Amino acid sequence: MSPDRERWPAEGFWIYDTAQVNVELISGYLTITQPSEIVMYAEAFAELAALAVYGSSARALITSATDALA
Repeated sequence: MSPDRERWPAEGFWIYDTAQVNVELISGYLTITQPSEIVMYAEAFAELAALAVYGSSARALITSATDALA
């Protein structure tokens, strides 16, 4: 990695019903099948979804950010 580039977290996860969560990491890929661990990912997703903005609010936020760059 060049010294002028920052490394951003690359972790992501996908929830498949209540049976499985797939987690992608920089160095590997995990498949989670333990129900108690799946619940933790579902709770994390719910928290992130509650913080997110959607529809016209998201559009306004994106427009504001692009206007600030101009």
